[in-house]
Amino acid sequence: MTRRILARDRCMYILYDIIFLIIAVVYLPVYLFKGKFHREFPARLGFLPKDLALNKPLWIHAVSVGEALAVRGLIDSLHKVYPDKRLVITTVTSTGNKIVKGFARENDFVTYLPLDFSFITRKVIEKINPSLVIIAETELWPNLILNLSKKDIPVLLVNCRISDRSFRGYKIVRFLLKPVLDKISLFCVQSGRDAERLMRLGVSEEKIRITGNMKFDITDSSLSSREAGIFDAGLKQSLGILPEERIFVAGSTHPGEEEIILSAYKNLSSRFSGLKLLLAPRHPERASGVERLVVKYGFQPLRISCLGQAQASGINPVFILDTIGQLQSFYRIADIVFVGGSLVKKGGHNILEPAFFAKPIISGRHMFNFRDIADLFVNNDACVLVSNARELESAAANLLDNPAAGKELGVKAKELIAQNQEATLKNLECIKKWLKN
Repeated sequence: MTRRILARDRCMYILYDIIFLIIAVVYLPVYLFKGKFHREFPARLGFLPKDLALNKPLWIHAVSVGEALAVRGLIDSLHKVYPDKRLVITTVTSTGNKIVKGFARENDFVTYLPLDFSFITRKVIEKINPSLVIIAETELWPNLILNLSKKDIPVLLVNCRISDRSFRGYKIVRFLLKPVLDKISLFCVQSGRDAERLMRLGVSEEKIRITGNMKFDITDSSLSSREAGIFDAGLKQSLGILPEERIFVAGSTHPGEEEIILSAYKNLSSRFSGLKLLLAPRHPERASGVERLVVKYGFQPLRISCLGQAQASGINPVFILDTIGQLQSFYRIADIVFVGGSLVKKGGHNILEPAFFAKPIISGRHMFNFRDIADLFVNNDACVLVSNARELESAAANLLDNPAAGKELGVKAKELIAQNQEATLKNLECIKKWLKN
């Protein structure tokens, strides 16, 4: 029986290697075109510092920005509960890596997830030798998970969710996925729907815990109320925005959305004097393209990174956030927020950050990556959904004309945050049970 299992595992390694090789070859031109081969890319090939000595650390993986921000509170809690335990934190994207480096402690080792070839993941696992691996959301890397299981290293998925699109794909490749799911020690899922979908994919109910969504566990403890007021006033002043002027922040926008927003803003700016727009593209490297669109619509583009050199006193400025890690600060000073990835079919982005600051939120209808959150907010009249430039303009104008209505919308959003917190604490309790050394 043991020999048969070993033979089956070897076959699975080979099969996953072949599949990943095909994927890598297909995506190679994309990587070249988008400049993904950064100076730290060798870490993805398994090249880690030779003198790296970690003493059975906790390994936490968060693929990109959203996942990194979601696990930040968990990482802070792990530091407090296990102060002598080193943390290894991996990402796939460079933006996620920068976010993590911004809040990681000096003793943490921040690097990139190895490419999912069996010989690379085996080498990295030997080098890191973790006591436990925690993966944020639903990042299923077959060879990594199989090699961890082979060394009896527990793997926990936290903030796990199964989107509609993922579920359709998982059902098609269930025969390939089932051996990987079997090796995961525990699934801490966001909702009952996610739990039910995992069971339909063959996961035992005993391995599933419904712990909620850690993205609700937003904190802003770095500033007191007085300090926050001073900070906000200083930030507005740095933009050249007067106290009586208002700010429309469009966060995490994608191609196709900036034109819709600028079209709506062009009409809004002629109707509401003193209204300023800040565009925050999801990928800051798109700033040059966004600048060209701003000029096309008759405004003066001003990059946030260049404000020290260029003043915001020009005619019709539109601010472009071309840096990483600052969006939350601009949500703080916004009067109205639009959250992108939702007017185009990207699945939306996190509306919880502006909700934490009690901001009136407008979103497109393509929120399928955040369906549970979007449904919660819509059902509780805590955000406004729009489909096009005309509806966006109408919704924003209504909020600008009726500040009391905007305030009520923001208060409801903030209340929903408070009502759905503590997922981080629940996940931490699950982790404690599995962390043996």
